[in-house]
Amino acid sequence: MSDASDTSPRSRLLRLGQRLIQSRHALWGLTLASFLESTVVPIPLEALLIPMMQARRRQMFLFALLALLGCLAGAALGYAAGLWLFDVAGDQLIAWFSTPEQFERARQAMESRGFWFVLSVGVTPVPFQTAMLVSGATGFSFGLFMLASALARGLRYFGLALLVYWAGDQAEALFRRHTRWVSAVLLVAFVLVLWLS
Repeated sequence: MSDASDTSPRSRLLRLGQRLIQSRHALWGLTLASFLESTVVPIPLEALLIPMMQARRRQMFLFALLALLGCLAGAALGYAAGLWLFDVAGDQLIAWFSTPEQFERARQAMESRGFWFVLSVGVTPVPFQTAMLVSGATGFSFGLFMLASALARGLRYFGLALLVYWAGDQAEALFRRHTRWVSAVLLVAFVLVLWLS
């Protein structure tokens, strides 16, 4: 854990995570953090989730499930914002989560690849908010959107639980050490899926 005088965002997040792990509200706090991460607050949920799973291993799969449920609630809200608010506040929503060019590329990918676009964005380090808005704004099937979101984020969160199960106390160090490599592999897979479909 970091020094209490360190005010960097990462240190503040780690201190918050430590308080959350020890709190009687850990389950609700994690669900809320996942909801916020998927909607408006770009916090690295893994930085909270892995230490929680390491500290309370008997509950690690429950933590993965709650992170998934919080994310899916946020995804449904993001989809609804795209569906019902895009005509009224589309420019503001785009400015909040991406650039007009990024949004247009995402819209084109959504229209041509749909389910696979949402699935690939959900497992890669690409911001998920744009995929949520684009899915709603284009009228993509809500059921397929939620299925792709559940598969993608379930893979991420339950994958972290398996990492903690297998690596124990070394999970966080392994995750940090290999995050760039894994992200690069997932990003290449994302590009391949988009290119091949």
